Amino acid sequence: MAAYGCKNLVFSSSATVYGWPKEVSCTEEFPLAAVNPYGRTKLFIEEICRDIHRSDPEWKIILLRYFNPVGAHPSGHIGEDPRDIPNNLMPFVQQVAVGRRPALTVFGNDYSTKDGTGVRDYIHVLDLADGHIAALRKLSDPNIGCEVYNLGTGKGTSVLEMVAAFEKASGKKIPIVMAGRRPGDAEIVYASTEKAERELNWRAKYGIEEMCRDQWNWASKNPYGYGSPE
Repeated sequence: MAAYGCKNLVFSSSATVYGWPKEVSCTEEFPLAAVNPYGRTKLFIEEICRDIHRSDPEWKIILLRYFNPVGAHPSGHIGEDPRDIPNNLMPFVQQVAVGRRPALTVFGNDYSTKDGTGVRDYIHVLDLADGHIAALRKLSDPNIGCEVYNLGTGKGTSVLEMVAAFEKASGKKIPIVMAGRRPGDAEIVYASTEKAERELNWRAKYGIEEMCRDQWNWASKNPYGYGSPE
């Protein structure tokens, strides 16, 4: 990139770099302590970006720490289609709703949360896309060096709250199987979005109702994603 004079970069980082935060909401100044391999890769690349900027201040880099992107395009033509076992909650819920899986396994119902299940900050993919546009615009600011922004809603939603919202959007009952906690899962993680609101002039517009509505619109039209039944 440097050889071709391209020294602007927006990197897709992750809230997993905060590890198990001792308090919420997570600000960009929180200590970084990834506790799983995925989070460590994000943390390492963030460090590389910071080193690049220190070595050559002409670089302008924005690190976007995504929280939990969900939802689909409102048209129902573009959506998430994991090719293997999903790594996130929403595709599992979706696959149960369309009959591809018999039940949703909930890992941990003894957390210190309102209903015992883990709490995360879910963000609609459309809001995430708008966050990237805002970041690209910010790169025109001559004072940008290597800067980091959270992209989330600033609100926490539990697993059971998300399931209830999806049941309402889809009209489908989601059978649940309770299981033990998974190693590496944090209890409560949600974003502080004040910095992005202030400096990027960006904030999330959509809540979990819209996320579930658009996810179900995609899933009901494409129950097997971009493929067909095996």
